[in-house]
Amino acid sequence: MPKTNTCNSKLANFTNATVELVKWPLNPSHSLDDKVLALQTSRLYPQLSLNQSLSEQVSSAYGDFNLGMHVGDNAERVSHNRNVLKHFISQQLFNKTVKSNTELIDDVKIQWLEQIHGSEVVTVTSVDEQAMVADASITRQKKIVLAIMTADCLPILLSHKTGSEVAAIHGGWRPLAANIIAKTIAKMHSMPSDIVAWLGPCIGKDAFEVGSDVKLAFTQLDVAFNNAFVKQENGKYLADLHQIARLQLASLGVTVIASLEECTYQETEKYYSYRKKQITGRMASLICRR
Repeated sequence: MPKTNTCNSKLANFTNATVELVKWPLNPSHSLDDKVLALQTSRLYPQLSLNQSLSEQVSSAYGDFNLGMHVGDNAERVSHNRNVLKHFISQQLFNKTVKSNTELIDDVKIQWLEQIHGSEVVTVTSVDEQAMVADASITRQKKIVLAIMTADCLPILLSHKTGSEVAAIHGGWRPLAANIIAKTIAKMHSMPSDIVAWLGPCIGKDAFEVGSDVKLAFTQLDVAFNNAFVKQENGKYLADLHQIARLQLASLGVTVIASLEECTYQETEKYYSYRKKQITGRMASLICRR
C-alpha cells in the first residue's frame, strides 16, 4: 500500500495522466481559470501513463485511482487516493492564489455526495465529512471543492462567469429526465445567461444503448429530445447524453457551453465504465472557487 508521504513526488505527473484541467469556453471579457479551479480525473495513478499496457496499469478490478468508497474497493486505498487528490488541489490553489511561500492552504475540503440517481440539490456552506445524499451541489464559498463521481454518467460543472458561484451535477439519464439541471440552476443565485457550463466524459452516443422507456422519459418532456436518440435495428436506441444536456441548458438560457466528448465505454484504458465492467471504480469531476 503506498504511503501518504509519497504524494509530493507524484504531483508533477498528475496532469500527464491522472487529472485533466477543465478548459472553459474562451471569453475575452473574463478568464474563469483565474477564478475557478475545475478538473476531471482518470483511472490512472500519477506515475502511470497511457503508453503502458492496461495489465501494467491496473492493480485491481478498481484500477489505480478509484475515488469511490461505495464500490467495494479497499477503503484505505480509496482514502489514500482522495488525500493525493486533495493535496494536488491544494497545491493548485496555493500556486494561483497565495503570494507568500510561508502561507499554506491546509483547509481545502472536498464535499463528496452519495449519488442516488435522483434530483436532489444541496447548497454547501461547510463541508460535511459524511457524503451528502444528493446528485448535485452548489457553493458560493471559497476552498470548498464540489465533487461528482462517474463511471459512464455525464458530469456537469457550472460556474457564474465571474466565478462567484459554482455547481456540480451528476448527469445520469434518470437525474437528467428528472430535470436536475433546471433544479440546480433554480437554486443558484446566478442568472442562466451568466452561467458557463462544462460537460465531461461519459458513455458516448455510439455506445449508450437504451430502451424506448428512456427515450419516452425525455420526449414526454419535450419533442426536441427526439434528436438525441437514434433507433437501432433491434428496436433500441442510441442516446446522446451530451446533446440532452445541451438542449436542457439552452432551454434554460445557458448558451456558453464547453465539453470534453470522450467516451468512457470506448476508452476504458483511461476511464472507468460501469456498463462495460460492473465491478469498477469511479472518476471524479471537481470544481472550486479560487
